[in-house]
Amino acid sequence: QVQLVESGGGLVQAGGSLTLSCAASGRTFNNYAMGWFRQAPGKEREFVAGISRSGYNAYYTDSVKGRFSISRDNAKNTVYLQMNGLKPEDTAVYYCAADRTPYEIVVQTTSNVYEYWGQGTQVTVSS
Repeated sequence: QVQLVESGGGLVQAGGSLTLSCAASGRTFNNYAMGWFRQAPGKEREFVAGISRSGYNAYYTDSVKGRFSISRDNAKNTVYLQMNGLKPEDTAVYYCAADRTPYEIVVQTTSNVYEYWGQGTQVTVSS
């Protein structure tokens, strides 16, 4: 069982930056690939970024490439999402999720693979 708690959301002007954090409980954090997803009002939840168990591989949806960066600190059981150059269309509730996988370098992009989810943190970007 893994519990995930996100933090770091807020209100920012377009072009600004935020860093989201997701703290995981338990002692087996490095058994999980981690992902960030987001859901805007009236839209489906979408994949944003993911990182493999070891941190060796990271994957991003096209709309955030070059602006967002995912990282993890396995010693602190924490995954981060650094968001730069924020746009109004990035406004959403952001969720972190954990995928228990035997593969050290695999990153999944589909939400139904992820077994554990945080409660979400709101990111609002004003124009």
